[in-house]
Amino acid sequence: MTVRPLIITPGEPAGIGAEIVLKAWQSGITNICLIDQPTHIERTAAALGMTLSLAEITDPASFDPDSRRLHIIPIRWIKPPVAGAPDAANAPQVISAIERAASWARAGVAAGIVTNPIQKSTLYDAGFAYPGHTEFLASLAEPDRGAPLMMLACDALRVVPATIHIALNEVPQSISTPLIIEKCQLLNANLKNGFGIPNPHIAVCGLNPHAGENGRMGYEDDTIILPAINQLQAEGVNATGPYPADTLFHAEARKTYDAVLGMYHDQVLIPLKTIDFFGGVNVTLGLDFVRTSPDHGTGLDIAGRGIARADSLIAAIKMARRLADKITCRTAA
Repeated sequence: MTVRPLIITPGEPAGIGAEIVLKAWQSGITNICLIDQPTHIERTAAALGMTLSLAEITDPASFDPDSRRLHIIPIRWIKPPVAGAPDAANAPQVISAIERAASWARAGVAAGIVTNPIQKSTLYDAGFAYPGHTEFLASLAEPDRGAPLMMLACDALRVVPATIHIALNEVPQSISTPLIIEKCQLLNANLKNGFGIPNPHIAVCGLNPHAGENGRMGYEDDTIILPAINQLQAEGVNATGPYPADTLFHAEARKTYDAVLGMYHDQVLIPLKTIDFFGGVNVTLGLDFVRTSPDHGTGLDIAGRGIARADSLIAAIKMARRLADKITCRTAA
């Protein structure tokens, strides 16, 4: 049976994407196909003192799973990438690479996509209309109800923010009982089908300190979050809370649940990145294709210095493959 490759998008070409892909490939990662400019990859490999063997192909259908060369689908950057100095002139290629990768994954030619980090400010300068990768990918898919759901996962913790790339002062009016129900239902289904957990326990964070302290520190926990949890439990979803976020992430607490649904981005991403910054993976749930990503940014401050770590990208590739294999197995069954 032919192994379909995972497509690796270039992300910001002035960042560490090319370096960590090369380091992942050198570590023994196989069955990946990178979208990038071959000369850019060759220059990066030379700077790293790495012996590189590229295989240029036009699309994932030409992928050779028996080859140990790094497969690459060529593009051309408008402006030669300069480490640490993004150029908006290259934004259309960054966006196009994501679109092509998603199209191949949706068509089943690729097993899924692993996206290198993008420099959102540069894309905004070029007219990019989405808050981030997650929302853009959802626009390219036929997402499930409640999607997109951004999960950050490592060996010790899985977290999902109910709201994603919005300002903190917009969170209270953005959460609602139906929203929390939808997010938990989608998370519950993915924990079962994608992660193989028969009866997942979802711990739900409160919004306010001490989960509102019975209304003394905010009403949302009692009037918005708790009714959602009650309805989820009535539907058979093992969701509990709302819990104060400051006591939910220590080692003993993490043994009691399978995932956490938080109310906003930093509430749940800070604990995960503190526990395992280099091994965390960003997974987009609810799309009609597999997508993972490293849990870090473009690394402009260290780009071109040869010191970027590929741990998170390697973990993202391995998780994408596991998720793709589970989907394949369910389809075959």
